[in-house]
Amino acid sequence: MARRKRQEEHENHERWLVSYADFITLLFAFFVVMYSISSVNEGKYRVLSNTLTDAFLSPAQSLDPIQIGEPVRSPEPVPGEFAAPEPAPTVAESQEVVVEEANADDIPPGTTETNVASPEQIAQELSLSLSGFVDQDLVNVTQTDRGVEVEMKSKMLFESGSARLSPAAIRALRGVAKIIEPIGNQVHVEGHTDNIPIETVSFPSNWELSAARAASVVHLFTRLGVDPRRLVSIGYGEYRPIAENDSEDGRQENRRVALIIMASQHDRELRDLNRGEP
Repeated sequence: MARRKRQEEHENHERWLVSYADFITLLFAFFVVMYSISSVNEGKYRVLSNTLTDAFLSPAQSLDPIQIGEPVRSPEPVPGEFAAPEPAPTVAESQEVVVEEANADDIPPGTTETNVASPEQIAQELSLSLSGFVDQDLVNVTQTDRGVEVEMKSKMLFESGSARLSPAAIRALRGVAKIIEPIGNQVHVEGHTDNIPIETVSFPSNWELSAARAASVVHLFTRLGVDPRRLVSIGYGEYRPIAENDSEDGRQENRRVALIIMASQHDRELRDLNRGEP
């Protein structure tokens, strides 16, 4: 039998495609891994973003909130080395004041005749609560025809050119709020400035600055439990000075916040009667 002639094997010239395909597969896997590492998980990123937004924009959970103010016009020290003295017992805790002849039309909503305090008692309690500031000539408590007026110099409440309450001011106003919260008198908060012009993004003039300072005090009182229906915020700017603006001492006197606990109709009638007026 003739030996079958061995057929020569065909040489494969396309074997390089196998190696090339393996290289492309590895390269694809490499870029997939790199992309998965570098890509941002939008869901987790959104959760983180919302959490940070809520943390910075949500209302403060403390009665001593960190407030954001404007750049100051000039350095002015804020007294912080002392703390407001412990407030005296409030009107509701010390004595029940009964007003028999009060006119119900002059009492704000939510007020009863048994929680309208006399100006004398209010002034006494406020003077005692703010005695630390009174001694330093930062607060002046007086009785006027309008009621009890508490004049507080701005340097104990704010930095110059700012409507941000200082920690010492918040402590002092907390004691004031405990006194005025249980009584029924209307409370006016008036902001005043000196005649030095101010022009910032938030405060284009002293009108805005004085109004913002009064509003800061009113806002704090509402957070401390005072009925907002009893509160009035007023900004007078530089136009009701109590001293000349030609000296630094005079300008410091004019930079103030006045807190007026308005007299009730009964108190006004008693005052007129004592004066002998019809």
